[in-house]
Amino acid sequence: MAPVERAPFLPTGEATLRPSFVRDEDERPKVAHDRFSDEVPVISLHGIDDAGGARRAEIRDRVAAACEGWGIFQVVDHGVDAALVAEMARLSRDFFALPAEDKLRYDMSGGKKGGFIVSSHLQGETVQDWREIVTYFSYPVKARDYGRWPDKPAGWRAVVEQYSERLMALSCKLLGVLSEAMGLETEALSKACVDMDQKVVVNFYPKCPQPDLTLGLKRHTDPGTITLLLQDLVGGLQATRDGGNTWITVQPVPGAFVVNLGDHGHYLSNGRFKNADHQAVVNGESSRLSIATFQNPAPDAKVWPLAVREGEDTILEEPITFTEMYRRKMARDLELAKRKKQAKADQLKQQLQQEAVAAAAPTKPLNQILA
Repeated sequence: MAPVERAPFLPTGEATLRPSFVRDEDERPKVAHDRFSDEVPVISLHGIDDAGGARRAEIRDRVAAACEGWGIFQVVDHGVDAALVAEMARLSRDFFALPAEDKLRYDMSGGKKGGFIVSSHLQGETVQDWREIVTYFSYPVKARDYGRWPDKPAGWRAVVEQYSERLMALSCKLLGVLSEAMGLETEALSKACVDMDQKVVVNFYPKCPQPDLTLGLKRHTDPGTITLLLQDLVGGLQATRDGGNTWITVQPVPGAFVVNLGDHGHYLSNGRFKNADHQAVVNGESSRLSIATFQNPAPDAKVWPLAVREGEDTILEEPITFTEMYRRKMARDLELAKRKKQAKADQLKQQLQQEAVAAAAPTKPLNQILA
């Protein structure tokens, strides 16, 4: 099959989806973008800085329960300035409203690190996601390439700097609570990340002509430690905890961050905490914006359980680096996609063969049929 030709922008003006966006039936949305569920816990972080206090202990217990049940929860009273959050969201939307030439100045196709791109940019993808994104590689600070940070709308770079700094601080607080929930010292998870990476990804999901046939972002788990997601009130983030049999649409909460535990966090907890299994759906009425801040370990950080409870085996066979963990994850995902594609081709071939046999079978003369 020839590689998917990727247009520089989504074909939003067309009445039907192009085949490159159409998902197999088993991958299509099962729940509407606005059929909200309150099953994902919403946790107030008021009192999180009270080391040794009753309120911090309560937060720790609720976070641990959420990670054991879903691997996903929402936080409010998190201390990130509401005006900064609103400005980050406003400027993000303004970017996607810019003329095409302004956005394409930061085209990140071809392996560029950071900038603007349409749909998924994973090699080997055969079906495209219905989204446009801007990616900032924000930590470590010394590795920032400001040449890949859009300079329009005016002031966005400075706001991204402040936003990423505040979310780095919030992430470290949450990692501290998770460390304590695992029975470890407060800094254990942060230390396991070594020199923590951070990537800010701004997702824009335009109105879609046939939202029931596609996804804004396919089903996946995040590879890193934790992800903090800011979403607008449109709705579209979905989660499952039974292998995809049932899905819920996460209720948007004004000013909240959705926290997803990633694969790295899952492994550090020796599987006690789930890695959030999620996807994003789209709709035909309005666009949607979300901003995901991925907190990842350094590429050479060791991936190995930090807390193995009595009677448990380790869920990894050997310590590996985060780079190797990520490589194996991508290889596994692509192999699964390849097998599914082959199974679909085999099924189609068998169906055609059966139809050919049926067509070639002798038929009775009309007088025998009517006799």
